[in-house]
Order: sequence, then C-alpha cells, then structure tokens
Amino acid sequence: MTTDTSATGRVILLTASHRVAPGLLSWPAWQTLRTADRVLCADGAHPQLPYLREAGVAVEIAAPTAREVVDECATGATVVVLASGEGESTLTDGLARLAGSGREQMPALELLPGSYDLPGARLLDLVQVMDRIRAQCPWSSTQTHQGLAKYGIEEAYELVEAIEDGDRDELREELGDVLLQVVFHARIAQEDEDEPFSIDDVAATIVDKLIHRHPHVFGDATAETPEDVKEHWLRTKAEEKQRTSVTEGVPLGQPGLALTAKLASRVRTAGLEVPLPSGDGIGYELLGLAVRAEAAGSDPESALRAAARVYRDAIRAAEQDQGR
Repeated sequence: MTTDTSATGRVILLTASHRVAPGLLSWPAWQTLRTADRVLCADGAHPQLPYLREAGVAVEIAAPTAREVVDECATGATVVVLASGEGESTLTDGLARLAGSGREQMPALELLPGSYDLPGARLLDLVQVMDRIRAQCPWSSTQTHQGLAKYGIEEAYELVEAIEDGDRDELREELGDVLLQVVFHARIAQEDEDEPFSIDDVAATIVDKLIHRHPHVFGDATAETPEDVKEHWLRTKAEEKQRTSVTEGVPLGQPGLALTAKLASRVRTAGLEVPLPSGDGIGYELLGLAVRAEAAGSDPESALRAAARVYRDAIRAAEQDQGR
C-alpha cells in the first residue's frame, strides 16, 4: 500500500482469490465496499457481483481511465475498483505514470485483499489444469490407467531418490510429479461409464480412512507411543479388510527385497511361526538376509540401495583412475 499525506481521496484496488467461494470476503473488505463513494468493476460477469448486490452494494460496470479516477478522487472521494481475474494493469500502469510525472495531486493508492487462499487452495488449480489438458492435449486425452501405470512406478522411484539425495528442490518437484499421477488417474476415472469417481471421491476416501485409523486423534482412544499408534492402525485395518490371510494386500509386483520384508513384517506382527523355506540358489540366501534385516528393524531394500550408491561412486572413482 502506498500512502501520501498530501493525497486527496483514495483509490482502493480490491482483490479476491478465485480459489475461495464468491461472497466470502473479509470484514475490512465489506466495510470498505459499504462506505466507498463509488464501486467500479470492468467485468460485468465478475463472480462477486451477485453477492455484492445482494448485500446492498451498488456496483457500476465501468472501466475508467487513470485520469478519470484521479479526477473523481480530487474532492476527497473513495473509489473502489473490484479487480478482475486478469488484474487491472491498464489502470494501475496509468496511475503509476501520473504519479511519476510529479505534476499530479494523487489520491492515496491502496491494495486491499478481500480474501486469501486457504491451505491446499492451489490443488484446485491443479484440478482445473488437468481438466483442460485432458480435454485438449492429443497425448493426455488418450491415456488410460493401464498406460500410465509405468509412470507411477517411475515417479515413485524418483521421489525416493530425491529423499535419499537430500535435495529439497528435487523433493518438491518429485512430490508434484507423484501428485500429478494421482490427479491424472482420478480425472480418467471420471469418464468411466460404469463406476466413475473423481478426485473429490479419492480425497474423501483417504480422509475417512485416516480418521477411522486414528481413534487416538479423532476419538476417545489413547496412544502414548508410536507402537500404540501402529497397534490402532493394524487393528482398525484388520476390521476394515476382514482378510483371511496376512499376505492379502501385499503387492507381489514390488522389488524382491521389499516384498520379502513386507511378508516378514506381516508374519511377525501376527505372531505366526513360519519357518523359512530352504533351497539352493542365491534367492533363498537373499530371502534369509531380508527377513533378518526386517527383524532387526532395517529396511533391506533401502539398505541395499544405499550400498549400491556407494558402489556406484566407487565405479566412477575407478573410471577416473583408469582414465575413462
């Protein structure tokens, strides 16, 4: 906000987030609108207009020049300009030129945000962008769940790599790529003729799941330790799924060490006594190593990946030493 003690009148540019429902304006915004001498809006289809008129605020559909606004304020009037989605660059640039000339008695120029984005509001932008891409992009418009499956796996691995590298910028980008996969699949699912669902249905499902599996947060249960939390989670999950085997729900397509560790975790949590199968070959040796690692509290997949990264560095060092 720019203030000038010698200014006469006020020009207030009122903005509102398109990610917040129209009509939900701050109290200072409503006070300003009600007390202004004139309220102007260049966009006759502005989403705020019906709500302002319902509240008794007279809005004139007009796009005055900077010269006209300055003249209007010369008598001490307060003029509110309701900004459109594209902003009011023509007006603000014109006011800046007049102020820069040094020859004008300028009104006070103020920027008043009428509403602010809520946390997560930019997700609405992502949904809108995805809708447009799905409708207009030759490649995206033909994709299926099956065709995108490989990208979900790739993006998940790239996210893990960013985490292991400790690269914050890369982590933010890869999280976005994973989020894109979720939104993309949900957008495709909207078009299913038999069982359609949307991103809102996806979000509602995980919200319900999280609330149900956290009775110590949203209910009367208590949890003092992470182990207590895990117990609540496993118990409520078992009630939901009603599985006949601890192996149900374990994806067999995941990497071998991760698969083994997950199975071993299910066995240990259930208190089952299951002897390891024996046989010839490296597979059974790796099976035993993975089970032992899981029992010791180590993720064998992460441990091997970390060792492999060290091995990669050693390879690069050897290449440099050998002049490659």
